Amino acid sequence: MLPRFVRFAAALVLLPSAVISAQQVAAPTALKPLTTEAMNGWKSMRGSALSNDGTWFAYTVAPAEGDAEVVIRSTGTTQEYRFPVGDGSQASQLTLSGDAKWAAWLSWPTFKDSKKLKKDRKPVQATAMLLNLTTGEKREVEKVRRIVFAGEKPSWVALQAASDAPTPAAAAPGAPPAAPAASASSAIILHDLVHNTSLTVADVGEFGFDWSGEWLAYTVETPSRVGNGVQLRNMKTDVVRAADNSKGLYRRLTWADSGLALAVLRGMPDSAATDTLFAVVAWKNFTAAGPTRTVYEPSAATGFPARMKIAGDRAPRWTQTFDGLYLGIRAVNPPKAKGAEWEDDEKPNVEIWHGKDARLQPQQKVQESADKAYSYLSLYRMADQRFLQLATDDMKTVTAAPMDRWAVGYDDRAYELDANLSGVRKRDAYVIDLATGARRKVTTASTASLMTSPDGQRFAYMDDGHYFVQEFAGGASRNLTAGVATTFWNDEDDHNVVKPPRFPVGWSVDGLTLLLTDGWDIWRFPVRGGSAVNLTGNGKKDGIRYRQVLVSNPRQRGLDLTKPMLIGTYGEWTKKEGLTRVDPAKPGVTPLLWEDAAVRVTRARDADIFAFSKGTFRDYPDWYLAGPTFAAPKRMTDINPQQKEYAWSAGARLVDYVSDHGVKLQAALFLPAGYEPGKKYPTLVYIYEKLSQGLHQYSAPNETRALNPSNYTARGYAVLMPDITYEINNPGMSAVWSVIPAVKAAAATGIVDIDKVGLQGHSWGGYQTAFLVTQTDLFKAAIAGAPLTDMISMYSSVYWNSGSANQPIFESSQGRFKGNFLENMDAYVRNSPNRFADKVKTPLIILHNDKDGAVDFNQGVTYYNTLRELGKEVLMLSYPGENHGLAKPANMKDYARRMDEFFDAKLMGKTPPDWYVNGVPRLAMEEHLKSRRPTKAGQVP
Repeated sequence: MLPRFVRFAAALVLLPSAVISAQQVAAPTALKPLTTEAMNGWKSMRGSALSNDGTWFAYTVAPAEGDAEVVIRSTGTTQEYRFPVGDGSQASQLTLSGDAKWAAWLSWPTFKDSKKLKKDRKPVQATAMLLNLTTGEKREVEKVRRIVFAGEKPSWVALQAASDAPTPAAAAPGAPPAAPAASASSAIILHDLVHNTSLTVADVGEFGFDWSGEWLAYTVETPSRVGNGVQLRNMKTDVVRAADNSKGLYRRLTWADSGLALAVLRGMPDSAATDTLFAVVAWKNFTAAGPTRTVYEPSAATGFPARMKIAGDRAPRWTQTFDGLYLGIRAVNPPKAKGAEWEDDEKPNVEIWHGKDARLQPQQKVQESADKAYSYLSLYRMADQRFLQLATDDMKTVTAAPMDRWAVGYDDRAYELDANLSGVRKRDAYVIDLATGARRKVTTASTASLMTSPDGQRFAYMDDGHYFVQEFAGGASRNLTAGVATTFWNDEDDHNVVKPPRFPVGWSVDGLTLLLTDGWDIWRFPVRGGSAVNLTGNGKKDGIRYRQVLVSNPRQRGLDLTKPMLIGTYGEWTKKEGLTRVDPAKPGVTPLLWEDAAVRVTRARDADIFAFSKGTFRDYPDWYLAGPTFAAPKRMTDINPQQKEYAWSAGARLVDYVSDHGVKLQAALFLPAGYEPGKKYPTLVYIYEKLSQGLHQYSAPNETRALNPSNYTARGYAVLMPDITYEINNPGMSAVWSVIPAVKAAAATGIVDIDKVGLQGHSWGGYQTAFLVTQTDLFKAAIAGAPLTDMISMYSSVYWNSGSANQPIFESSQGRFKGNFLENMDAYVRNSPNRFADKVKTPLIILHNDKDGAVDFNQGVTYYNTLRELGKEVLMLSYPGENHGLAKPANMKDYARRMDEFFDAKLMGKTPPDWYVNGVPRLAMEEHLKSRRPTKAGQVP
């Protein structure tokens, strides 16, 4: 299903040869500098909602540090509500009722009070706020953690009380799934919105309303388990029924998508009290007289496999026709071993790394909890009381197709080892008959997935660059794209992979039409014969990418091709974004929105009313309201009105250039505050593959992001973000061939001072930074964050965050090498920064943390030691305990500040800090940090 909110942005490739296009230039004004206090007060939207009928627009706005506010605005009048909601770091859960009569949210203690409560180890609890949008009446209920309206037109709302119980300790890494314990039950307050009365239901574990809101189901969980069960409450009649009772545990209470059926898992301890064995209790045919109840207890008579049990952590799911239930099963817990326990000093803790292991031992360790929590998808069919285990050890990935007649499964056992070496993940795909459990192989050693139609009758897949469709019931596959004069695999992808797919735009609701994209236009393919039709027509010709279809109904399955489609658009060369109307029955487009800005659009579910944001690097992405033609949109937000008081970037420009190997590329150039035409400015270059698509990305200033373009442009820098395209076997040299021409082209505009250019990148960008300074003296200062510096040693090391080997990164991901280093030694050597360390003349700071689980710490250490031995101007920053990126706010602020000081010294001519000139001895570090401690006002010394 396509998301309701669609972000119309794109990856970029080749660009035209225009010279330079201005986005916006502001006149220089005497403005306030950005201080820490100002940055912490900068606001952003933390979620928004447009009512189903389009009459209300609501959002939460919060500063980086401080208190948030909920704003609810009428879209047709001047009516507006504003309420403080406390600490902006907490989730407000702002929601509008389906009938647009009520708004609800959580209000928290203030930022200051929350900080004190946390320091005192006291719970930080919220108050539920209910607002009648017609009358303006506000109601409050204290100590609430969750708000749920009853259906589309609610007369009731359920408020789950916050628990005062301490949070249980997390399971040890790799520990087996524990037998389910009594849930952290709490009360729910059922509030009558019509009569303004409430009643409390105690000891509720899980709860949920059906789609209509007529029925509330909840589990009862008591400490003694006496009275445990499932209760059903008819919200119209107030009649409560005990749907099931036992001393068992009730888990994963789940309504069917349609809201017409319900299921739950009921667990009881086994005879040895070493395991919890679950049954499924399910209900359907909800009427005033009560629903029909079914209980499935695993038994051999139904075909349930021996020594297995129903998994208690996988929710049961009804089939769409309510004649079966999907479950997860796994092996029962083994009996406790008899005999003496190990003494601590007796048990070895060895790991055995075998050459035949499909997954490395570290990867198995990282995935141990997931492996133990895995359950085999199965189906219990009620009509014939038959149990079918669908997933097995030889086919662990199984997904039911819509309408539950068929399923698709994948077997990757024969290819898993190679996939973890090369990164190319192949598998055999099967169709599973859910009536018999029979399997039929449909693809062999394929990298493709089977994409099922909404009617569950057929599937599509890509093979060798073409899309095929096949009926589940059998028959030959039909090649949809043969003979069409374009490609539907990603021919712009520069990784070392063969014909990677472009994923379909979507199926029609009836499953008879498949919409595909060639990266530019959207094509309509009838699956039962007939010619393909290019619906948009001008995408490739005019450099416009037609992207996702805007879907406003989250329950819609497939695309309704009987109505016009709304499709997001993106200008490859212009970076414009917008929305276009397309009639699926005939070619042609009607542009509705086309902005020189980043655009995000949502549509009211039941009305032709749209809310959209548009933002640029200079302007916060505020929201607007529009009708079906998007004429005369109404502005709905003004999130940062204070921005006009501060020194701020004069705008952004596109710089077109050609790489050293003749590829047309672009870069985003962000202008400094107070920009004056004809004046040259010190410039920071930030790199990471392609970045020009960020031309319109607004960057809120903050003190934790190391190279924040808004921070630097406010301080008088220009910031350049170029595109890098890659050639196979040359990831480092590709950066040289792309970045240096970008800097020279930017300098040719007269904006960039070619003698005051700095370079920064992190991770892959850190590698390219470390490499670039070995190939050019263009940069006067550089910072390489978490850089890969030796291709050969890194190739066979481990990506510790995932536990997998690094080989796939080199062969089919960012490395873009053909084969391993033994087969391709020259390429690995010529792209390794440390092999050219003697060429470095640029002052360099390396950031590398000792717990980096992506790029091994030793990569930074060896490069630093090599440069140090050669007498180069080098310094390394390391934050003990940190991973690939900094997570601790104090460390993030420290790194950002040191980056500022370094670049200011090298590019602005300011006095270099002593920590950079002389370093800091370990015994002096505490005093050094104290000398840099910010004041209570937030200012740094």
